Amino acid sequence: MNSYEILEYTTILTALSEQANTPQARLALKALTPTLSERELVKNMRDTTQARLMLDTVGTPPVPAMDNTEELVGKASRGELLTPAQLEEISLFLAAVGRLDSYLERGKERQIGIAYYQENLVCLEEIRAEIDSSIRNGRVDGFATKELRDIRKNIARLEDSMKQKAEGILKNRKTSMSDSFVVTRNGRICLPVRKECKAAVRGSVVDKSATGATLFIEPEEVASLREQWEWERFAEEEEERKILYTIGAHIADHETELRQDIRTIISLDFMFAKGKLSASMQACEPSMNTERRIRIRQGRHPLLNPESCVPLDFSIEGRKRGMIITGPNTGGKTVSIKTVGLFCLMAASGLHVPCREADICMNSQVLCDIGDGQNMNDNLSTFSAHITNILHILQNVNEESLVILDELGSGTDPAEGMGIAVAILEELEKSGCLFLVTTHYPEVKAFVASREAVINARMAFDRENACPLYRLEMGKAGESCALYIAKRLGMPESILGRAAREAYGEEGDGMLAELGIAIRMDSQMEQDTQHGGGYRGGPRIEKKQEIRTTAINHTEAAGGFKRGDSVEVSPDNQIGIVVRPADEKGLVLVQIQKEKRFVSHKRLKLKVAADRLYPVDYDFSIVFDTVANRKARHKMEKGYQEDMEIHKDEIDEWE
Repeated sequence: MNSYEILEYTTILTALSEQANTPQARLALKALTPTLSERELVKNMRDTTQARLMLDTVGTPPVPAMDNTEELVGKASRGELLTPAQLEEISLFLAAVGRLDSYLERGKERQIGIAYYQENLVCLEEIRAEIDSSIRNGRVDGFATKELRDIRKNIARLEDSMKQKAEGILKNRKTSMSDSFVVTRNGRICLPVRKECKAAVRGSVVDKSATGATLFIEPEEVASLREQWEWERFAEEEEERKILYTIGAHIADHETELRQDIRTIISLDFMFAKGKLSASMQACEPSMNTERRIRIRQGRHPLLNPESCVPLDFSIEGRKRGMIITGPNTGGKTVSIKTVGLFCLMAASGLHVPCREADICMNSQVLCDIGDGQNMNDNLSTFSAHITNILHILQNVNEESLVILDELGSGTDPAEGMGIAVAILEELEKSGCLFLVTTHYPEVKAFVASREAVINARMAFDRENACPLYRLEMGKAGESCALYIAKRLGMPESILGRAAREAYGEEGDGMLAELGIAIRMDSQMEQDTQHGGGYRGGPRIEKKQEIRTTAINHTEAAGGFKRGDSVEVSPDNQIGIVVRPADEKGLVLVQIQKEKRFVSHKRLKLKVAADRLYPVDYDFSIVFDTVANRKARHKMEKGYQEDMEIHKDEIDEWE
């Protein structure tokens, strides 16, 4: 079972990565795992704390996104040509480095350690100034060099001359034109000449209209100017490439400094993301120890609404190594143990935890079994899944592990489940690990009382209002409070009384007194139950009216016993089942221990009526007939069976 997912540590990492600006930091944060090095953990926690302090005192850092910066620096270092737009990205990056430098300077004035990462930044203002003076709006600026400025002036002059030449010819030969304006076709300046007047304009036909009535001709005078214009455009491209390569070479010359800036920004983004998460959760720095001690004060699960979440106070230390938590369903047991486990993972990863204060030990691993674990593909039941997970835990646990088990021993026979639970707890105790376990078994609570290293705890329950309080109370054993909840939901007192007697035996009277229910004898409870237990609602079946005759009903006259009634036969007080009601002599056919015999109705006493034992239309042959007869009946229902017969007795005669 993946403890990171079960304890929702991966969900925290997703939220953490969303706090970062750079893709490199986001990837690193998603892969964050608890460290086993105490020295490394101290450094990581210090970084988070100082990042949070910077955020609280100086504000949000101007960390650039750097989506393509590292790639562009690599292209420049390989001598590849960077486009004007790509150079502008480099300029924006260098501008962000300058702003981050100023931001960290303000942190240094407050003596915040993380601010001294400023010393690893190189602003490279000269490269940014070179880019800004040469590139504007995604293209090389005309004033980047004197040569480029002169070339572009010549291009503009030639374009103006071509247009004037074409307009002059158009004006002088209006009658030959189909339109009164110059047009551009395939990048050339052309005149719209009527087809029949083609000879009026000397030049090259570049295009024609859809109907063919108009020819678009480039005049010879314009063509000669265009050739000069094309040479100038070629010179412009060469000059632009020269400028771009020159800037790219300067970037390549400072590749080391640029890559150092990138690494520094990624590191800062990583640390500031942890600080941002701390601020968003209103978290604090936990103290870390290697003494197997966990203390949490006013802890809140980071995925719960802080306004409605009941804070958790938790402590396990000294010689205590295990805690058994009991309490009502939906009382918060699982949330409590998951909160402790998640806090341990977060703290060991250098993250702050949402609480007032905490002292958390390092763990070599956090092993847990929470949830039903069913898997249709592996054909695992709930119990099988639990046992599979627990076996894995027992194979890997050591004295530095934290083990979390939810509903230990559930999903099977209660007696066997309790035994397995106690045996597992003994193994965990032998391993020396820290363990947190939730359970309902009262025997497990008794086990805790005999162990010095294990402590009981319970989830508080408001008995007056029959609702959980979601507050952990350590040093006390709890109960499931099922009777309180059942009473609150309207269960009749007769059923609650029977349940208390069955669950607690003679101590059930004390439980009934706590519930405010009058103590009744078993016979009274049974009588209440037979009369419906307080339930009177729901629809009723409208039975078919029987046509009564004036003949004497021997069944009613002889005690009213019906087929299937459970009866007590005196004087031996044997228990039997009525096979056939009383005949005219008052004799009832009763099956006692698979033997059918006639008994006077006066010797019978009703124990349980048939309608409470069997459903409507129940096949009584299952109870009264022989196995051989039942098999024969089943086969005959499917068709004729040669050499097969059914031996008739009283049951067949009754049917």
